[in-house]
Amino acid sequence: MIPKKIKDRLESQHYSIVGNHSAVQVCGWTKKSLRDEGYCYKEKFYGIESHKCCQMSPNISCPNRCLHCWRPMKIIDNLSFESLDEPEDIIKGSIKSQIKLLSGFKGSEKTNLKKFEESKEPDQFAISLIGEPTLYPKLGQLIQELRNKGKSSFLVTNGLYPKTIVSLQKNNQMPTQIYLSLNSPNKKIYEKWHKSQLSDAWEKFNKSLEVMANISTRTVIRITLVKENNMIEPKNYADLIKKAEPNFVEIKSFMSVGFSRKRLGYDFMPSHKETKEFAKDVLKYLPEYKMINEHERSRVVLLSNGKKESKICKKEY
Repeated sequence: MIPKKIKDRLESQHYSIVGNHSAVQVCGWTKKSLRDEGYCYKEKFYGIESHKCCQMSPNISCPNRCLHCWRPMKIIDNLSFESLDEPEDIIKGSIKSQIKLLSGFKGSEKTNLKKFEESKEPDQFAISLIGEPTLYPKLGQLIQELRNKGKSSFLVTNGLYPKTIVSLQKNNQMPTQIYLSLNSPNKKIYEKWHKSQLSDAWEKFNKSLEVMANISTRTVIRITLVKENNMIEPKNYADLIKKAEPNFVEIKSFMSVGFSRKRLGYDFMPSHKETKEFAKDVLKYLPEYKMINEHERSRVVLLSNGKKESKICKKEY
């Protein structure tokens, strides 16, 4: 499935290839948590323990070439599912890969050994690593299998396949939480930002926003801000958010990492203060939402409409 040249390239960047079309990479926050040096904002916002989170994707390809994307886009576009792996095999392979990638931590004096042992059986799957996961034909079964194993799942999508979201809802195979990435306040910026290979990407994205308003699981809109690019038109962002009626809105700063550094340097990263100020501008047009949390190291703030809040989310910051 994945050509050797591409596989070698990804593995050199500390990805672990699972089966024919999936991948795992250890998040930096997982490593920090194992050393008791901090934790991901998802732990603060939603109670997800960073050292027990597996960051993966059942599909490494994507039709978009987003401005801020950290992945090696051109080398993994348009891969097809000629040999389809089963959800159970992907889950087992992902856990095995996570254990292998973290094995070196056992010998470090800085490692919290209790957390290290717990990390061997992750209870949260962040289906968001690389590529567009809704292209995996058995995504619903994968999410269901995770649920059967008592594991939570956070699914991140770019919204190009609204029919898949509808199918997940229809078959009661929704993840614990579903994210939709919203990075552009209008069609012109959307097309410039995402450089999608789909001619009707903007229309499909807007359809996904509408679908989000009618699904049963916890929903999140994620906005990644890049200075001099998309920090404009807060009312337009608010109007798009209203279409989806998400339980939460994460507004966060772009981070200049991976391949995105070739397009956008550190100067394009908004400070936490700038991120928070833009969030306040968006809130002016969203009276039903309020800012309920923030994670300064990640330069992210959390907005909520008060529905489906977890116990963690209700803590004041």
